[in-house]
Amino acid sequence: MSMAPRKDTRSPAPHVADSHDLIRVHGARVNNLKDVSVEIPKRRLTVLTGVSGSGKSSLVFGTIAAESQRLINETYSAFVQGFMPTLARPEVDVLEGLTTAIIVDQQRLGADPRSTVGTATDANAMLRILFSRLGQPHIGSPNAFSFNVASVRATGSITVERGTGNKAVKQTFTRTGGMCTRCEGRGTVSDIDLTQLYDDSKSIAEGAFTIPGWKSDSWWTVRTYAESGFLDPDKPIREYTKKEMRDFLYGEPTKVKVEGVNLTYEGLIPKIQKSFLSKDREAMQPHIRAFVDRAVTFTACPDCEGTRLSEAARSSLIGKINIADACAMQISDLAEWVRGLDEPSVAPLLAVLGQTLDSFVEIGLGYLSLDRPSGTLSGGEAQRVKMIRHLGSSLTDTTYVFDEPTTGLHPHDIQRMNDLLLRLRDKGNTVLVVEHKPETISIADHVIDLGPGAGSAGGAVCFEGTVEGLRDSGTVTGRHFDDRAALKETVRKATGALEIRGATAHNLRGVDVDIPLGVLAVITGVAGSGKSSLVHGSIPAGEGVISIDQSAIRGSRRSNPATYTGLLDPIRKAFAKVNGVKPALFSANSEGACPTCNGAGVIYTDLAMMAGVATPCEECEGKRFQAAVLDYHLGGRDISEVLAMSVTEAEEFFGAGEARTPAAHRILGRLADVGLGYLSLGQPLTTLSGGERQRLKLATHMAEKGGIYVLDEPTTGLHLADVEQLLGLLDRLVDSGKSVIVVEHHQAVMAHADWIIDLGPGAGHDGGRIVFEGTPADLVAARATLTGEHLAAYVST
Repeated sequence: MSMAPRKDTRSPAPHVADSHDLIRVHGARVNNLKDVSVEIPKRRLTVLTGVSGSGKSSLVFGTIAAESQRLINETYSAFVQGFMPTLARPEVDVLEGLTTAIIVDQQRLGADPRSTVGTATDANAMLRILFSRLGQPHIGSPNAFSFNVASVRATGSITVERGTGNKAVKQTFTRTGGMCTRCEGRGTVSDIDLTQLYDDSKSIAEGAFTIPGWKSDSWWTVRTYAESGFLDPDKPIREYTKKEMRDFLYGEPTKVKVEGVNLTYEGLIPKIQKSFLSKDREAMQPHIRAFVDRAVTFTACPDCEGTRLSEAARSSLIGKINIADACAMQISDLAEWVRGLDEPSVAPLLAVLGQTLDSFVEIGLGYLSLDRPSGTLSGGEAQRVKMIRHLGSSLTDTTYVFDEPTTGLHPHDIQRMNDLLLRLRDKGNTVLVVEHKPETISIADHVIDLGPGAGSAGGAVCFEGTVEGLRDSGTVTGRHFDDRAALKETVRKATGALEIRGATAHNLRGVDVDIPLGVLAVITGVAGSGKSSLVHGSIPAGEGVISIDQSAIRGSRRSNPATYTGLLDPIRKAFAKVNGVKPALFSANSEGACPTCNGAGVIYTDLAMMAGVATPCEECEGKRFQAAVLDYHLGGRDISEVLAMSVTEAEEFFGAGEARTPAAHRILGRLADVGLGYLSLGQPLTTLSGGERQRLKLATHMAEKGGIYVLDEPTTGLHLADVEQLLGLLDRLVDSGKSVIVVEHHQAVMAHADWIIDLGPGAGHDGGRIVFEGTPADLVAARATLTGEHLAAYVST
């Protein structure tokens, strides 16, 4: 006779392990944090908000995520740690309750020109396996379908050491790759305009080269040509013989000796290709990018028709589709095609590939294609691509850290992103989100508001609690949380129009549109509808058009707002003029640098696999300059004291009196206009937030002479309160006679526009059309598009 097992109905005593339900941070001092102490509930969705520069990223990324990553790295052996990035312990007194942190940030995906959406997400790898198994005719292993693998053939003799004697064996090695041999897997070939490389009326000695950075005394470039022995440095280039011209342009790499130093001489064309064309255009510095745009034209490779793949790889078909066709499909269509394949031999592969492609669609990226270069994705798209590998993960009790996941999303798409964040939380994970959008803050279980200001005026916790508590808190975020914009009673009248006819870039369908000039024009539409294609792909980038995109500011710890904006040049000259010395003395990267720390202000000690230690330089006490340089003053201040000033202080300092410097005052005025008055001039760029970097770039471009400003999502990284200041800046630009064209989703910017152009109705091949043109009031009245519906809800609530 069987008996049912008895069940203990007594309530179990609480287990000690269940008490660890908080992440405790006490005394955090990273960047501008002022002894911040917070308790973050685990397995909940916590949103951190506050004005741009208030310390959100310093708390989440610089403290919690950084320490989690450091502790995980320490579990590896010292040998393995030697190959990993060394991380210092954040400046914090206590950090308890940490779990494994997975960071999903807005850092752009690899800028390598060979990197695509497919290679970045492993979808290409699965497609290559699929075609190597099912493709007809069969051409080889998955490598045969890879545009990053070249075909290799080799025959030779090898020596095999066996027993007491050696035996020579003839071997043949063959590897079939899918790389197009002509474009080497890049999909494009380049044609170089030689007139942009040199002035043929001059000799090399006279400075014929017009390439950025190639000065007449440049050791590794110009002097190699001048003193190689192949060319006459004093002869004008137009007088070269055929042989000299061939050596000059196409010479094979050859070892030469210049003043006793071994160097490599190489023809100008291959040298330019290696120096400039092997790098991603988006990753180049602005002046280098401008040079490449002038000197080089890129066209689709005629051999592979831009697919990057060899003819053999394109000849293998599944049905009527080859791998190039599959990668060029919109991902939502590719997912349907994969679901239609019924082949039991690769069923597990089809299931995983289908799941990955469905994740793209689910996350709102179904309009992309796998052959899209990863460097062309916006920050928001890159972040969502990174999310894909985590959506189907079985991991729980993990901390996911997101940096403004709604960046680049239309209001219609934000609800979908919110659902994904909640799903990660409901699986038992801790979700930390840095965010400004009220739509995402409203779904939080716990809110931490930092501030009250930015930079040195921030770094404190202003509120911690529920969303309802935030509304009643009286903080900057609380006061602006339910802000709604009013539509303009009157709009500006256009003074002209920028005519675009038959635009077909990417998914645009022969678009004809007149963008009004002399007003604030907003281009909007759901993500992937064709906004950037219309603005960046169709507006001619000529004289008078200043385009400010979302490309990241690159700078080392030596870079700061003064160096990035060019402000330091007039300041150095002013110091030099007053004191009768050279301007170079007032540069921490030149003659005036402290010799002990080389102008860094700190001494770095490398501790191998452990985190290096940075200690303030004892010689200059962190001021970065020689003591003799600090004896020179301007208006009673030395150069280190000037660099320690805030923008607001410096604007007053250089505006009047002995220190009056109009060139510096103009730059400082632009920095103040974009809301960066609190930044110190010498603050390293590496410590600035994303929103601060965006505005710093905007301030720099405002100095350029042009009549049309094109801005790509300027509200990225901006708090609700900062958006008001941005709108004021845009108004001042228009009122000064400029035309401002903004690609934007933010409802406050749409409501403030004089003219709106809405693209859609959907994304990818469901978009690419103009669905509305007119004033914001007309758009709200019609409510005929998704944008109209959301804008109406925003302004009428």
